[in-house]
Amino acid sequence: MTKKIAIIIGAGPAGLTAAYELATRTDIKPIIFEADTQVGGISRTVNYKGNRIDIGGHRFFSKSDRVMDWWATMLPLQAGPGDSDTVTVSYHNQNREVATADGADPETTDEVMLVRQRVSRIFYLRKFFDYPIKFSRETLGNLGLLRSMKIVLSYGRARLFPIRPEHSLRDFIINRFGHELYETFFRDYTEKVWGVPCEDIPADWGAQRIKGVSISGLFRHMLQKLKFGQGSLRQKDIETSLIEQFLYPKHGPGQLWEVVTRKVLENGGELTFGSRVSEIHHEDGKITGVSVDGPDGVQRVTGDMFFSSMPIQELIAGWSPPAPEPVQDIATGLPYRDFLTVGVLLKRLELGGGVSAAELSQKVPDNWIYIQEPDVKVGRLQLFNNWSPYLVADPETIWIGMEYFLNEGDAFWTMPEAEMAAFGISELEKLGVAVRADVLDHVVVRTPKAYPAYFGTYDQFDVIQDYVTEFDNLYCVGRNGMHRYNNQDHSILVSMLAVDGIVSGEDCRKALWQVNTEQTYHEEK
Repeated sequence: MTKKIAIIIGAGPAGLTAAYELATRTDIKPIIFEADTQVGGISRTVNYKGNRIDIGGHRFFSKSDRVMDWWATMLPLQAGPGDSDTVTVSYHNQNREVATADGADPETTDEVMLVRQRVSRIFYLRKFFDYPIKFSRETLGNLGLLRSMKIVLSYGRARLFPIRPEHSLRDFIINRFGHELYETFFRDYTEKVWGVPCEDIPADWGAQRIKGVSISGLFRHMLQKLKFGQGSLRQKDIETSLIEQFLYPKHGPGQLWEVVTRKVLENGGELTFGSRVSEIHHEDGKITGVSVDGPDGVQRVTGDMFFSSMPIQELIAGWSPPAPEPVQDIATGLPYRDFLTVGVLLKRLELGGGVSAAELSQKVPDNWIYIQEPDVKVGRLQLFNNWSPYLVADPETIWIGMEYFLNEGDAFWTMPEAEMAAFGISELEKLGVAVRADVLDHVVVRTPKAYPAYFGTYDQFDVIQDYVTEFDNLYCVGRNGMHRYNNQDHSILVSMLAVDGIVSGEDCRKALWQVNTEQTYHEEK
């Protein structure tokens, strides 16, 4: 009997999860086409002379036990003396409990998931503020008495007289934090990230990404921490923005996806790099095949089912015969925000009066730093040494990533690499983070369509969603495949649920669109 074929477009978290689940749970053969030269999508790790860049920063944390267990089957947890936390792993119908105290030693093995502390701060007024904001003596001192009083009064006003209905992200944030805190810590950074005023971003974005975080939630979290400490790695009752521990592959997120890829290939799957899907052929409510522009030219490939994590905009543009005109128009109008990282290798940082690599984790322990300052274009700094010391080739150097949120094709996006690096280094000097004389090396990494945006024609997205769901052998998965600002655990879970439906014979495709749409995680309800 001929084996069924699943064509998977894209080797990011969603595509690789679907491939792994199919290869290990069914007799369906996954064939993956990846346009890039490496796996992981925006969760890939870029290796520059032994210094590794995590594109955007990926904390391995989920409120879904299933996702946490799945990660643990791919990479064993780091050994931690005295750590009593355990993870129950379900693998090929066998349950086993893994204690981190009995886990892997990163000094002797590469395939290990580190247990890391999450530290993020805001850099504003050339000072550090905790993120999320903590109402501490230090915070009030940095803000000053007058601004602190305005924040308290405006929060009280927002609670007494909320904006109803909430039309925009501005309304959403003001109702939860007050106008003064919105202007101080939210407005400028958010507009730097998305390139549009907060008034043009719908409140839906806040409901999905900020979820239940509020002033009262921050206070509850502080009290809970005082009473119970950090607790389990799972942290299921903690808002995503407030977690303080996470898992992280020794060599960055791309390492996990390389392991998954190896397991897919070992179980009979196929993967072709440098292969861009240019057309999606359909007939009578089914996808019949795809045209792939690859190393051997353009070829048409048929299959029984199709998983697409390519951008919806490109999916609809390649529809053959073409999609109805309204669907095409909405897809064309979907906006994206693109992402550029300037990796800078340094002898030391100037922050805190001068910090060497050996002092970094103690004096500047941040995984990333949000740059709230309006006089620079950089949006965030990543300190890769603090994500994993194994991301850095020379432990006596400091490896940072300057993150810029851009639109593909604009002046900064097209700037030659040397000029872009020089611009980034000049901003480091302007902020007082580093000096040019301490720069050892640099690299620029561009990531198009990193963030699907919730403005433009997004308010009509249900038309596209309904249309693609009509094709009963098509599964749209992943951040770009669903045009949804998902974390990687949501993308993983969607692909898992899709394969669940295939295994059970149930049509679950409409249910997939419900993952990450609620105030709490849909999968845990």
